[in-house]
Amino acid sequence: MNTNTNSMNKVYSDTGNVLLGLEEAQNNRLAQPSQFAEYTVLLIEEGRGIFHADFASFAFTAPVLLFSTPQQSIYIKEAQSLKYTMLQFHSDFYCIEYHRNEVACNGLLFNNIYIEPSLKLSAQQLESYIQIINQITSEFRQPDPSDIVLRAYLQLFLAKSSSIKLNTGEKQKVIKDEKMELFKQLLEKHFLTLHKPGDYASLLSMSPNNFSRQCNRCFNKTPSQMIQERLILEAKKQLHLTRLSIKEIAFALKFEDEYYFSRFFKKMTKISPQAFRSTTGISIVADLSS
Repeated sequence: MNTNTNSMNKVYSDTGNVLLGLEEAQNNRLAQPSQFAEYTVLLIEEGRGIFHADFASFAFTAPVLLFSTPQQSIYIKEAQSLKYTMLQFHSDFYCIEYHRNEVACNGLLFNNIYIEPSLKLSAQQLESYIQIINQITSEFRQPDPSDIVLRAYLQLFLAKSSSIKLNTGEKQKVIKDEKMELFKQLLEKHFLTLHKPGDYASLLSMSPNNFSRQCNRCFNKTPSQMIQERLILEAKKQLHLTRLSIKEIAFALKFEDEYYFSRFFKKMTKISPQAFRSTTGISIVADLSS
């Protein structure tokens, strides 16, 4: 893969796509909803606000890391005195599924609808992340920045984040409610066929209102949002990790036809399935199992 860089701390593919980018922000660039083709990590050094990522929203206070996946609609509201660095990488540069044994971040930092996409940091941990960012910046400033070195720093950044999340119990605030733990299991089992909150309320022997309250309390999302988000997550996986056609994916996800699937996907993500695939790419993993 041919790459080139510029003074804006970015690596580009030979087709002009951003493969790796690093940007420091003193004000809130994400005051309005934005969608990126890259995985995005925000290292918040100072300030506070409310982070929105698709259906999820939660308050944060620095120092903290915030994570988002390609083409999520993300923005920060009620920002106060923000200072942050935005690190972005395309899956063509670093595939988190292909490297899952090294970093174990897929399903932990990214692509998990049940936990907040955040990681609270200590002052000491913040300093270690700033050092990695400085090393990446230093490599960008070399006459001929090395993809290998940049990829190694990125892997260190992600592996460190996964380790902290696991070792500090940052599966955090996850589920302490027995009924909601069961709902999570039921959703993983039936999300392709059961699409109504009432279906799950019945299986849980709960009233619809009580089910909705408990779901909001544990996940900060409504049951309908949880069901839709789980289906969209599976669609994104199929689009990125396989070479199945849009029609085949629609059939696998039990939609009536590819047109209904495309309308649903675009309504939920603000981008068509084909556009999602073309911007995020098809993972190397798609060809390893074939």
